[in-house]
Amino acid sequence: MKRIHIATSSKQYEVVIGNELLHMIDRMIDRICPHVTAVLIITDETVASLYLADVQQALRQTYDRVYTHIIPSGEEAKSFEQFYACHTAALTNRLDRDSLIIALGGGVVGDLAGFVAATYMRGIRFVQVPTTLLAHDSAVGGKTAINHPLGKNMIGAFYQPELVFYDISLLHTLPEQEMRSGFAEIIKHSLIYDRVFFGWLQANVQKLDDLRGDRLQYAIQKGIEIKAAIVAKDEKEHGVRAHLNFGHTLGHALESELGYGVMTHGDAVALGMLFAIFVSEHFYKQPLFYSSFRTLFKHYGFPTSLPSHVSPERLLEKMKQDKKAKDQTVRMVLMKEIGTVCVERIDDEQLLQWLYVFAEEGGGKCDSSDSRGNDCER
Repeated sequence: MKRIHIATSSKQYEVVIGNELLHMIDRMIDRICPHVTAVLIITDETVASLYLADVQQALRQTYDRVYTHIIPSGEEAKSFEQFYACHTAALTNRLDRDSLIIALGGGVVGDLAGFVAATYMRGIRFVQVPTTLLAHDSAVGGKTAINHPLGKNMIGAFYQPELVFYDISLLHTLPEQEMRSGFAEIIKHSLIYDRVFFGWLQANVQKLDDLRGDRLQYAIQKGIEIKAAIVAKDEKEHGVRAHLNFGHTLGHALESELGYGVMTHGDAVALGMLFAIFVSEHFYKQPLFYSSFRTLFKHYGFPTSLPSHVSPERLLEKMKQDKKAKDQTVRMVLMKEIGTVCVERIDDEQLLQWLYVFAEEGGGKCDSSDSRGNDCER
């Protein structure tokens, strides 16, 4: 079992990572969160069918009042309606300020349940119990949110958990696309912060099936340690924490434009990272081996081209709604070299041109008589 200490300006807590830990979840929580009056487990339909009974059984060894609220599976659950339904469940079961919410699931459950905890009675304690690889990123750092049709994660709060309890044996049932989705965020952490870790990934993860056992635990540990180091410097994204959004400017725009859940978050972020590397080469006028990254991402199974039916103009409008944007000007996290990134302002006209070139190089459609009045470049 590995413990990682998370220190932010508002709270300090631990991430506990290990294999076959579920039987001790009640004791671990009780040690960190004494005098809990009731527990509400928020989970989704998929996770409930796999692990809810085991978690309930473990918690009932210590707690008399253990309740459950099940939400639909998928990104669409990060909605006003499900947020309201979770609050209704908390009120119906008479949770008070000494009660505890447990987020049992992936990033969607964690974001939603964390935001419920942040707002119920103006804030009660909660614990993250991730069940996906992607949640190694979302469960740490205190970002909680729901989506709006006009933008992803636009309504939320910074609210830290009391504990992140990560039993990697719960990842064994994940389908390949969900493992790939989580792996995208691990790659992101290496690219923005740790060249040596990126080299380790290239050497040790030739295919997704290599993410097993000790390699999986090490990759998760390194990803969390990198995020912890960044969050410790900047809890509320006034500075370097924005670097964690590498690939997310286009990624979030794609998720919003396509409809939440059509493309996995990790696939969207991977495509967003490729675009960010593509833009970085042009912006900094130096080689970053974009074609090599494209080959590597394609090898892992990530999408490497924009969907042909998606309009670059529409994507640009979505990107301008990104939380990093200022005065309707896109600010993207760009890569100077592996391990070093920076947030840069990019002019609309230039960004739109790069979107068209990126779409054409990836095999997407490019209308030479587009609204810019320019020919698409190769």
